[in-house]
Amino acid sequence: MPRLMRGIARTAVVAGTATAVSNRVSRRQANRWSEQEQPPEEPQYAQPAPAPEKDTVTQLKELAELKSQGILTDAEFEAEKAKVLAG
Repeated sequence: MPRLMRGIARTAVVAGTATAVSNRVSRRQANRWSEQEQPPEEPQYAQPAPAPEKDTVTQLKELAELKSQGILTDAEFEAEKAKVLAG
């Protein structure tokens, strides 16, 4: 009987060791595969800040100055002024 018990114990130790090694190999392979499947991280860039909108009075003053300098005609001034006041 003692021989039989030794044989059973030896078989249990071998089976337990084999299971532990197999599980460890499986975990390592799964980790490697998951690392390979993940796309590389893209660098994160901050969104550029939106350009501050000029207030209506400032835009109208700039248009008036362009008209007084002769850069804009009366018709162009009126058209641009209408855009500023509409928007």
